[in-house]
Amino acid sequence: MSVGDTDLNACRTRQRRLLDEMQKQKLDLVIVTQIEHVQYLVGPRFGPVFSPAAAVRADGHLTLSQPKKPELPAAADEIVTYDAQLHSTLRNDQRHASTEVLLKAIQGKVNPQRIGVEFSSFGAHFAPLAGERVDIEPTLYRFRRKKDPDELVRLKFAIAGTGKMYEAARQIIRPGITEIEVFNHLQGVAVAAYGEMLTGTGNDYQCGSRGGPPRNNRPAEDGELYILDLGPAYRGYFADNSRAIAVNGKPSDEQQTAWTHIMKVFAHVEKSVKPGKSCKELFDEAQAILDQAPLGVFNHHLGHGIGLFPHEAPHLNPNWNDIFEVGDVFTCEPGLYAPELRAGMRLENDYLVTETGVECLSKFPMEL
Repeated sequence: MSVGDTDLNACRTRQRRLLDEMQKQKLDLVIVTQIEHVQYLVGPRFGPVFSPAAAVRADGHLTLSQPKKPELPAAADEIVTYDAQLHSTLRNDQRHASTEVLLKAIQGKVNPQRIGVEFSSFGAHFAPLAGERVDIEPTLYRFRRKKDPDELVRLKFAIAGTGKMYEAARQIIRPGITEIEVFNHLQGVAVAAYGEMLTGTGNDYQCGSRGGPPRNNRPAEDGELYILDLGPAYRGYFADNSRAIAVNGKPSDEQQTAWTHIMKVFAHVEKSVKPGKSCKELFDEAQAILDQAPLGVFNHHLGHGIGLFPHEAPHLNPNWNDIFEVGDVFTCEPGLYAPELRAGMRLENDYLVTETGVECLSKFPMEL
């Protein structure tokens, strides 16, 4: 099986996980409408212009409502289709059309008393369906934390693409190059690495700045640090890691000192993170390390999970109190910022939590 192939057996495994939870919560039916959850359970990655939906009965039967085109492999027992386009024009009422064919398909086959739905997106089109609504989103987000082997394959492939992007960036970044030139070149590198269009792109492409989208006609200046925080997605799975590059190839003593302190955080992460470790505790420990730097401030999150969405659990953030679990894929992104650092740096690695510690998934050069 190649990197891009959909593993339908893995989707069926995820469906069985959901069925076990449905039994615990006494749910007769689960309906998902978010593109990420449809992909997670059924396999196809539909674009944001479409409105697929899937219904899972307590007996395990899954019905997928999808556009007539594109036709994609799906771990479904029944597929019903709706017209997403009329004479090549995309419809704006797709959710209505998708819901209509899905409800028709399950009508008379289930009489749900309790229905699991995504509270943040479950719409009025499903009003004809009787039954008590139960929020299934917390369950699905919990499931998505532990990455299955097929998910890890795509995540690792997406992350490897960022390595190619940084390699190219170190070749082209120099005083005078504009941010939009860097952005355009690196997008091309990612497309070439993946062999297809990206399903997402990001994050930060500004020079002499903490971050932001590329600015047109803004040239990189001698002495600045160029923060590249790259988050391309391959078939729905988002990479996210960062490097800082000295525009003139010669970091100052202050910049090199800040880099040394940031690297201490990665050493601490790789030594201390294991299943059961508190993410908030790790954040506090990293903050203490960076507070010892003679120059620069660290005043943002330490990292987050990645997967079918750019920011997932676990949250390395004082506003959450998550605990590291086996199968988590997370970023660690310590930074230091000050005007004297022109304007600072953020370095970021991606890690997989294993039974005994962490595995670094972004083993490419870290130097400025």
